[in-house]
Amino acid sequence: MTRRLVSLAAGIMPEATPSQLVEAAASAGFDFGGMWAEQESWTPATTRAIRRQLAEAGVDLLDLEVAWIKPGEADPWLTELVDIAAELGARNLLCVSSDPDPASTTAKFQTLVDRATGTGVRVNLEFGLFTEVKTIHDARAILDTVDGEAKALLVDTLHWSRSEGTAEDLAAIPREWLTYCQPCDAPGEPPDFDDPDDVIDDAVNRRMPLGKGGLAVGAMLDALPDTLPCAVEERSAALREAFRDLNERAAEVLRTSRAFLDKAD
Repeated sequence: MTRRLVSLAAGIMPEATPSQLVEAAASAGFDFGGMWAEQESWTPATTRAIRRQLAEAGVDLLDLEVAWIKPGEADPWLTELVDIAAELGARNLLCVSSDPDPASTTAKFQTLVDRATGTGVRVNLEFGLFTEVKTIHDARAILDTVDGEAKALLVDTLHWSRSEGTAEDLAAIPREWLTYCQPCDAPGEPPDFDDPDDVIDDAVNRRMPLGKGGLAVGAMLDALPDTLPCAVEERSAALREAFRDLNERAAEVLRTSRAFLDKAD
């Protein structure tokens, strides 16, 4: 039986610096780390410093966030993110879209996939009600028309559940499109889908430890390959309040996640 590999998703500690994200993942003993890069503060010196820190800490990056496709002209920062991911040795670049034109999203995503080809980075398109790629079917429609082995599809338990995805939908995803997943739990009662702010609050503040909410986390994991690394996406205001120390927060997430995943295995 395969023991699932676990990564510290960067969204668990939105206040952390890149360096603190590496430190927290190493301190807690995660199998991988996650990284968030902001254009306003990320420089080539940041890349060099984080690459050095990752090597010294013995931490491999599972993913870099977030390549956000927006309406209008293609943003060169997104292709730069592909390069940064490659320099840091990240296996994946997380991508979402708020461009309402599916053809435009597809073209921009194709550019990222082309840039990633041969670098070892997979560009993962994430769907969610807060984006313009709202369902797993929307994401599949885009990936079906994108060429290149660097394309991938990312499943987050919350977004899959809130968009009424099924285990059959997950089982039907081409296995070569899957490189990691983002399990989490949350209250079974959904947000007010007519209130965009409530939908976003549900995603960034109300998630719960694995097995402590009402989402079908086990069913999702059962429908996906058991070799997929899990970037636990426990974005939670309660967690942030209870564990203000970042290393302690990371340790708590690993403790609760490992307990659930080992039992599920």
